[in-house]
Amino acid sequence: MSVQVLHVTGARPNFPKAAPVVRALREHGVDQRLVHTGQHYDEQMCDVFFRQLGLPEPDVNLGVGSGSHAVQTGTIMAGLESLLSQEQPRLVVVYGDVNSTLAAALVAAKLRIPFAHVEAGLRSFNRAMPEEINRLVTDRLAEILFATSPDAVAHLASEGVAADRIHFVGNPMIDTLMVNLDRLDAVRIRAALRLPEQYLVATLHRPSNVDDAGDAAELAKAVHASADLLPVVMPVHPRGRASLAASGMFDHPRVRVVDPMGYVEFLSLVRGAAAVITDSGGVQEETTVLGIPCLTLRPDTERPVTITHGTNQLVDRAGLAVSVRAALDRKQRAPRTPPLWDGRAGERIADVIADFL
Repeated sequence: MSVQVLHVTGARPNFPKAAPVVRALREHGVDQRLVHTGQHYDEQMCDVFFRQLGLPEPDVNLGVGSGSHAVQTGTIMAGLESLLSQEQPRLVVVYGDVNSTLAAALVAAKLRIPFAHVEAGLRSFNRAMPEEINRLVTDRLAEILFATSPDAVAHLASEGVAADRIHFVGNPMIDTLMVNLDRLDAVRIRAALRLPEQYLVATLHRPSNVDDAGDAAELAKAVHASADLLPVVMPVHPRGRASLAASGMFDHPRVRVVDPMGYVEFLSLVRGAAAVITDSGGVQEETTVLGIPCLTLRPDTERPVTITHGTNQLVDRAGLAVSVRAALDRKQRAPRTPPLWDGRAGERIADVIADFL
């Protein structure tokens, strides 16, 4: 008998989305396997997440490592083609918008194995973002599309996806946040890092911010102006570290650089922050639920619900410090939680998959 469900994960953002789905399918008694492509592969970008989120050890680790988009995607495809041909699962489940997502979608489609996309329908409408290409192709090929927000449902419908393939289920990343809420200890992480009571957190790694030397220099100037207001703690992604160092980002005495953190440690840090500066997608969602002001250094977002219902706002580099000051001065209103961000998305996804099987 073939495996019923095969999950493909590969990068840090995938793991909090997969954990509630794996857990809920286990309650249904579904035979499932977990594949880790190894797109993110070091301790703090990968292994610690499996331990902290209660994910089982991967049944398969392809160990692809880093590389250009083409090299990484192609290597993952080669490994997955052999695996899926052998396993012949009844359904593949992919998560988010990373290269592992795209690779699994292409392989499953070519082998005519149905697959489901968790976090379908998000659109920035900016094709300069590699993730936007991954989203578009994955959604075009998916058999089952799980949407996290009403705007995502609308995007899929406008692209001609049949209504019976779209399922508005909420956000499984928020399931993981809610399950771990009592473990998020802002006081403890502040003491461990010897931080003052008020500080900013910055997570910055997008190509549009760090790849070009001129952009990185502007970014450093903007973050330094923010650090003049409050100390900035910056967990630095391996991607872009050299560019940020060359820009002088780490030269300001109140910019504190730390290595990537585990899930619990990072969100404990965020929970205690006065505001967060980011270009990450998931952080926009997590700050919305935690009620922390979020300043997203991008011209667009594929998660507009975090602006209409949450604490997020889009800012540019030139206006960052002014926006930080405004966020610090403004009395933060309790955010309106987006629809179905109630901690039960994983259960809804599992119900749909169980019916499909």
